[in-house]
Amino acid sequence: MTACTLCNNTAVVPYHQDRRRPYLQCQNCCLIFADPASHLTPEEEKAIYDQHENHVDDEGYRGFLQRLASPLAAKLPQEPLDGLDFGCGPGPALAAIFREQGHRMAVYDPYYAPDNQVLERQYDFVTCTEAIEHFYTPGREWQQLLSLVKPGGWLGLMTKLATDVAAFSRWHYKNDPTHVSFFSRETFQFLAQRDGLTVEFVGNDVIMLRKDQS
Repeated sequence: MTACTLCNNTAVVPYHQDRRRPYLQCQNCCLIFADPASHLTPEEEKAIYDQHENHVDDEGYRGFLQRLASPLAAKLPQEPLDGLDFGCGPGPALAAIFREQGHRMAVYDPYYAPDNQVLERQYDFVTCTEAIEHFYTPGREWQQLLSLVKPGGWLGLMTKLATDVAAFSRWHYKNDPTHVSFFSRETFQFLAQRDGLTVEFVGNDVIMLRKDQS
């Protein structure tokens, strides 16, 4: 029996099938996920990531990241804070944006910045852009992300949100073989209620969550 990769519930049903792989949906948290048997190896996954050309000084890439950076910056106090960009990729432009605003930034990426020491402390804010959909074990990585945020701190995410099965069947986002976990508003609302978070949606792909002070 397949359990949900996010909440570990066994109430999982078939959701969609394309030429590449089957997709399942959890009836508890609403996560849609690719059949784990279809996951790429780490070597195959990294070979695809190596084709990405996201550079720190690329204005187009920076503009894309501003969709998260701007609304998150508006929530932060006007003082230097400690931040972490989790899943920064080979071109940590988001960290550069926040450094330019005066914040102290650490970066982490399992392939491009595998410094586990930065995962041993907490931060005023943590960002994770276009990475959460790549998580093979999102339940584990979600708890890791939460553990990195100080009480009262912010977790800023960017990922495309799933809506319904008809749209999913036509969705280009699912066609990337490294995309395996597909979140919806309902999934983030479930996580926020379960884990003591306040959630705010900005546009179609930015999610900001604030950790309770306690």
